[in-house]
Amino acid sequence: MRAAVALADRVGIEALSMRKLADELGVVPMALYKHVANREELLDGMVEAIVGEIDPPTAGADWKSAVRGRVLSARRALQRHPWARQAMETRTTKTPAVLDYMDSFIGMFRAGGFSIDLTHHVMHAIGGRMWGFTQELFDDAPRPGTAPRAPMPPEAQAAMMQQMAARYPNILAVAMASAHEDSAVGQGCDDQFEFEFALDTLLDGFERLHQQGWTSARARGQATGS
Repeated sequence: MRAAVALADRVGIEALSMRKLADELGVVPMALYKHVANREELLDGMVEAIVGEIDPPTAGADWKSAVRGRVLSARRALQRHPWARQAMETRTTKTPAVLDYMDSFIGMFRAGGFSIDLTHHVMHAIGGRMWGFTQELFDDAPRPGTAPRAPMPPEAQAAMMQQMAARYPNILAVAMASAHEDSAVGQGCDDQFEFEFALDTLLDGFERLHQQGWTSARARGQATGS
């Protein structure tokens, strides 16, 4: 699995094959099938190896610091292996290491006194951030493992901006905000800044709900006016 991870780091997930891995290990391809049934099972094992790089919860830390540290450790692991996000998103089987991580992640909120009810909704809200990634709304950069897009000619870009301004002024205003000189994130979207901003906003909200003794039954009752 370590050899497969190192190979994917070099060639990308799409180019990874059983034959290339066998060549890397100096064995015939059939030798690999003694360990994994197919490429999908190989990818499951590689994801397990990446999950194993995520730091355990910090002993003695409060729940918010523990969760934040764990999430940012997961993010660093994915940044070391740019193909890992794509592999995680395509896995249909939750392996023991993945389940262990999820159970431990839930346990950090439970250790902080969160009810099962609130923790359930917290896990829905935090979503993929628990693995260190989010779906970016305004980032046009290519996904890891994909070829970069050809640059758009200046005149075509100007025409597109005019159309966007006329039809989707609000989207354009938010998407272009980070290009302004006085932007807090500088030129273009700062992915790390945006990730931590969203993570901290969520954690602050979770803390407030926890302190208020929030329950889903009460929230649903307020929503329906009952």
